[in-house]
Amino acid sequence: MLKNTLNTLKVAILFVSFTFFSCKTASPKPVKTADSQNQAIISKDLKWSDKMALTLMKRHPESWQIDDSKAAKWDYVHGLVLYSFEQLYKKNPDARYASYVQGYLDALIQNDGTIKTYEIQKHNIDMIVAGRLLFNAYDKTKEDKYLKAMQLLRQQLTEQPRTQSGGFWHKKIYPNQMWLDGLYMGEPFYAHYTVTFENGKNLDDVAHQFEQIQLHATDPATGLLYHGWDESKQMPWANKETGNSPNFWSRALGWYVMALVDALDYFPKDHPKQKELVGYLNNVSESLAKFQDKSGLWYQVTDKMGKEGNYLEASGSSMFAYAFAKGVNKGYLPSKFKKIANKAFDGLTTQLMKVDADGTITLTQACQVAGLGGTPYRDGSYEYYVNEKKKDNDPKATGPFILAALELNR
Repeated sequence: MLKNTLNTLKVAILFVSFTFFSCKTASPKPVKTADSQNQAIISKDLKWSDKMALTLMKRHPESWQIDDSKAAKWDYVHGLVLYSFEQLYKKNPDARYASYVQGYLDALIQNDGTIKTYEIQKHNIDMIVAGRLLFNAYDKTKEDKYLKAMQLLRQQLTEQPRTQSGGFWHKKIYPNQMWLDGLYMGEPFYAHYTVTFENGKNLDDVAHQFEQIQLHATDPATGLLYHGWDESKQMPWANKETGNSPNFWSRALGWYVMALVDALDYFPKDHPKQKELVGYLNNVSESLAKFQDKSGLWYQVTDKMGKEGNYLEASGSSMFAYAFAKGVNKGYLPSKFKKIANKAFDGLTTQLMKVDADGTITLTQACQVAGLGGTPYRDGSYEYYVNEKKKDNDPKATGPFILAALELNR
């Protein structure tokens, strides 16, 4: 009797053990919580583009939080960074990247095509660039709201005040002024839109924007372009003869070369203005190459290398690396610019990069913001540019860094 009881007990224990281990083997992996994602290690073997993207996602779980935003807003920095995510997704179709971009659009594009926080009446050309994200969203879903949102931004360009010579004002509050920044903010979207929906009928107008800034803002001595041009020559920062601001700012020049390589995506080779734009890109690139520091980087004030207070700056250097690499890859620039771009990228990753224990990365020495005029007044002086605040992983650096990494396959 006792023997039978012991045998039964053994069988029961074996059954329970077998069930326990069977269940353990078959059980699904635990669902990742936000906390577990935040604790995830970013592998050192990943490409720099993925490292930066995953860093941003880890530090800003919602894409509208980029730039430490406290609420969702339609903004150029989100447009820039999330465009880099779109390009990354093409090379590495990780669903998290597409989802991150979509999250931004979900937060801001309403069912009737209106855009939360966007105010068309301000005629701020900075607000156009995030519209580049809408083309892909519309292609994928054919949802009317994305088309209507694009049409709304196109309406702004139709109504955008212009200089007498036909260049878009930077903002309504900055009359008669073109800034280099504005070429990136407006022209790639404008070119993409007119090719997609208007049979390219306004490509001449896109080219005209570059023609105007090239004609008026280029310095004949260095070949560099000044940050801003005031056609009226009324602004205190404007040269009374030329209307130009007094200094060369590397990020403004970065916006300009990125605007050229991105807008050129939509110009057919046989378009009469295509060669002209490629010429502008070659001219400014040759000029910029002369001011590259031995570290591979460029200074905040481009031509004042080594002057007290000046510093090697991350956003402009990332933008040049991207534009030069893409320019070579697209056949616009001679191959030597790929070497220049790689040297710049080496400078970014060895001189300005910090790597944390969890594998996240931080790009340092990025100017946070700079402009002309406004309140408090910004005079465009050397002292003004070198004393503006810096911000680690500023989106004006991280977006172009991802784009440069992709073009260089780093």
